[in-house]
Amino acid sequence: MKVSIVTVVFNAEKTIRDTIESVLNQTYNNIEYIIIDGKSTDNTMKIVNEYKNKIDKIVCENDDGLYSAINKGITIATGDVIGFIHSDDFYLNTSVIQKVVDEFENKNVDSIFADLLFIKNNNTKRALRYYSAKKFTPKKLKYGFMPPHPTFFVKKEIYKKYGKYKTDYKIAADYEMFVRLLYINKITYSYINLPLIKMRVGGISSGGIKTKITCNIEVIRAIKSNGIKTNHFVILKKYPIKIMEIIKGYIYNILVKIKK
Repeated sequence: MKVSIVTVVFNAEKTIRDTIESVLNQTYNNIEYIIIDGKSTDNTMKIVNEYKNKIDKIVCENDDGLYSAINKGITIATGDVIGFIHSDDFYLNTSVIQKVVDEFENKNVDSIFADLLFIKNNNTKRALRYYSAKKFTPKKLKYGFMPPHPTFFVKKEIYKKYGKYKTDYKIAADYEMFVRLLYINKITYSYINLPLIKMRVGGISSGGIKTKITCNIEVIRAIKSNGIKTNHFVILKKYPIKIMEIIKGYIYNILVKIKK
């Protein structure tokens, strides 16, 4: 099984090296690595080019935003399965892709997702939040719940059949994709009960109050555009769960220290 990993990046000189090395250090050897850069103006491309002999495809050109760049990656990917890891993220260990491939082969599903750790920018060993998908079901999408998008691996044939990300969303095109694939078209999935990715806080959907309001508006639009009834009060129910995830993050830190 060939796995295409796509990294979308713009001006991420401080973090892109961690992302690249976490992909290149994977023990699974049938990986196609693709980097889509939106014409960075810092040293991002200088760092990327240090690894150009190990990266399969590098695209550096202007784009129309995050989801446009993601779609570009899907288009040029040639793998059986496609996953995304952005420039603030890195894999938890070197066996992540092997675990993903094993899950696809053992469960014979269309997609896979897992857990994710939000971490501090200046301390990648400390978890701020443990984002678990253990209790996720497609029905929960109408209440504002979704699995961690960076852990979502999908067969390329699914994108060919049901389409790519909608670029008229600023933040929640990934949410709309989950609704379209898992709720409406009922593609099959499997859950890996482990964190696969560490994500630094501060991404496109983790901003201030204004960003969260925009995100919730787009989430409601994503749900309703697929013919599902919801409203703002229903979506607000997800926030107590997020508080529990922060508590789980602290527990994770304690358990890691105990194991050491």
